[in-house]
Amino acid sequence: MSKRHLEPYDDVLQMVGWTPLVRLSRVTDGARTPVYGKCEFMNPGGSVKDRIGLAMIEVAEAEGRLKPGGTVVEGTSGNTGLALAIAAAIKGYRCIFTLPDKMSHEKVKLLRAFGAEVIITPTAVPPDHPENYVMKAKAIAESTPNAILANQFYNPANPDAHYRTTGPELWEQSQGRITHFFSGSGTGGTITGTGRYLKEKNPDVLVCGVDPEGSMIAPYYNTGEKIEGSPYKVEGLGNDKIPGALDLEVVDSYVTVSDGDAFRMARRLTREEGLFVGGSAGLITHAAVQTAKEIDDPDAFIVTNLCDWGERYLSKVFDDEWMRENGFLERPRSATAAEMAAAKEGDLERVLAVDPSTSVQMALSTITTHGVSQLPVLRDHECVGSVTESDLMSRVLEDSAVLDRPVESVMGAPFPVVDAHASGEEVQRLLTHAAPAVLVRNGAAVEAIITRFDVVRALTQNRA
Repeated sequence: MSKRHLEPYDDVLQMVGWTPLVRLSRVTDGARTPVYGKCEFMNPGGSVKDRIGLAMIEVAEAEGRLKPGGTVVEGTSGNTGLALAIAAAIKGYRCIFTLPDKMSHEKVKLLRAFGAEVIITPTAVPPDHPENYVMKAKAIAESTPNAILANQFYNPANPDAHYRTTGPELWEQSQGRITHFFSGSGTGGTITGTGRYLKEKNPDVLVCGVDPEGSMIAPYYNTGEKIEGSPYKVEGLGNDKIPGALDLEVVDSYVTVSDGDAFRMARRLTREEGLFVGGSAGLITHAAVQTAKEIDDPDAFIVTNLCDWGERYLSKVFDDEWMRENGFLERPRSATAAEMAAAKEGDLERVLAVDPSTSVQMALSTITTHGVSQLPVLRDHECVGSVTESDLMSRVLEDSAVLDRPVESVMGAPFPVVDAHASGEEVQRLLTHAAPAVLVRNGAAVEAIITRFDVVRALTQNRA
């Protein structure tokens, strides 16, 4: 049993760190190489950034730059801001944060819940543009009395926090057996500080950087050339410049992972491992699992960083429609018209229909006997009209002599006819207009009828 939490803490800041290490058993797809996740989402603020938020404030206090009643300003993707906000709430500081507009609404609401002031800036601007979230934060800090810029991208307290905490934790939790550490780089603090400690303990530990496609860090590491980055959807990792907190000398390799692979792995971690994490964790884990499959070494010990809690991405990564709109999930294949007809409960072996010469009385008898609302009127396998229960009854009430007339004298427009392979969307489109039913043809014969009731019943059952 873990010995942590046996005694009460003085405040929530003492709960930062010593997050669990858990083996991943399903998303590795049978790989013999063990992969473990460092559950940084179990920090009190729900992310790895809790470690540096407290550290940066404590260093600023020790240096005399942050005084009672002061203001903490930072450009953040959300998680560092939340970590700073938690520490500021305990210590009594004001917080102002700038966020790029690609960040999830959940992160903005979280920051405001802790009393922080949030300023949204455009994502698609160069790193030196005045409206860039980092540049904006610098300007605010300079113009606000008694304010400091946390400056996570260049603050040495950032990697130092991981050198003092994350690295030693992993060494102890793995009993010195760790062989690979996978991490992303937003600021570079996690991979630098953790990697530096692990390599001091064992120079053979491989520190593996993972970058989203579109970031310039991995291309720069692999080619030495600074490319112009392109937009990507993963939050909190990657950069359009090399941050000062990142020491590439600590890193042994760098790979890139697409947004789609990152988000799909995050969903797998949640649904298959019970680990509710964000896209950055999915990105890093995807790379770790690929390496595990490639090296096929049961004696290796791979660690992936599970950076933050997935609830911050409910409107994105865990929203099927958002995933489909952005091309990260295929839209499910809709049932064909034949499949929709076959799925009907209590379906008859043949299509109920009447001939144009059938009397109205016989048509009404067929409708009431079989409990249907409408009938197609067929002549030589062609739909030439239709009759509905409500229309026939209205006509009979107006003139009872109608009962003896043929249905062709009172029939309405024919029902639309579709091929058996027609899509479910086409069937629904036809039913949302004037037609109460659609006929399904297989070759020359009309083999089935699909009504509005059939489709609505299927939709409600699927939502149950």
